[in-house]
Amino acid sequence: MSDTIRGIFNILATPFDEDAEVDVASLKNLVNFQIDKGAYGLTILGVLGEAAKLSINERKLVMDTVVDTVDGRVPIVVGTSHADLETCIALSQAAFANGAQGVMIAPPRMDNPTDDAVLALYSAIAEKIDGAIVVQDFPPVNGVIMSPDFLARLAEEVPNARHLKLEDPPLMQKITAIRERTDKYAIFGGLGGMFLLEELARGASGTMTGFAFTEILVAIFDLYTAGQQADAQAIFDHYLPLIRYENQPQINLTIRKELLWRRGAIAYGSPREPFNPIDSGTHQEITWLLERVSISDPTQRIII
Repeated sequence: MSDTIRGIFNILATPFDEDAEVDVASLKNLVNFQIDKGAYGLTILGVLGEAAKLSINERKLVMDTVVDTVDGRVPIVVGTSHADLETCIALSQAAFANGAQGVMIAPPRMDNPTDDAVLALYSAIAEKIDGAIVVQDFPPVNGVIMSPDFLARLAEEVPNARHLKLEDPPLMQKITAIRERTDKYAIFGGLGGMFLLEELARGASGTMTGFAFTEILVAIFDLYTAGQQADAQAIFDHYLPLIRYENQPQINLTIRKELLWRRGAIAYGSPREPFNPIDSGTHQEITWLLERVSISDPTQRIII
């Protein structure tokens, strides 16, 4: 298991320009922005990265740009999920060839998503790559339910499946259920960091999320793992209104990109179509929330 994949990984947004083309300059700026904010690593081409809206060439452009800009400063996990197995394998091989520390893979939608079919998928991928697989457990995206029993079986039968990105509520109960069956996973939460404290208390190794204020999650993680749980809790509770609001279903991507734009991390805040827009009231509520949690200038690093 790669020990470099731990802590707070920012799931990197993919910036687009006003013509909905990949904005390479903003992407480079966003990488440096997240590293400056203390991200332990970057997860690219995930759901927040709008990977499903990108062509294969665009995915390669994003990967090459991020790898070159990171230049070894932090580990990178590349989302390589794809409906076509051979394409998923090719994307995974390209990611490791470019120096990624892991690939994040969710099963595609299946007509009959049995445990055996999902296991066969991961086994086929593992036979073609040597690096770490981050198993993405996110049923809202693909409709595939992976039970704790199955995930334990997957860990036993696929040696490089040693990381799990878990977004199948109830999260904490599932973490415990998995831990009761296997100790072979480093488990990461998500869902905007809304349950970060509880996930850590249940044995998570960190989180992978697109929350726009990475430094807040880093401070919580660092304090918690240093044994300063009360201080971690105080920070979490203070910023929870923002964490909660940002992760609204349907519009969380649009809110996060709006916040990244307000923070000066990207030049244009709109996702690529199709996406759910936010109205003027939401823009006003974002401003109000920043005031409520005492963020007077979102372009600045939050000092905690």
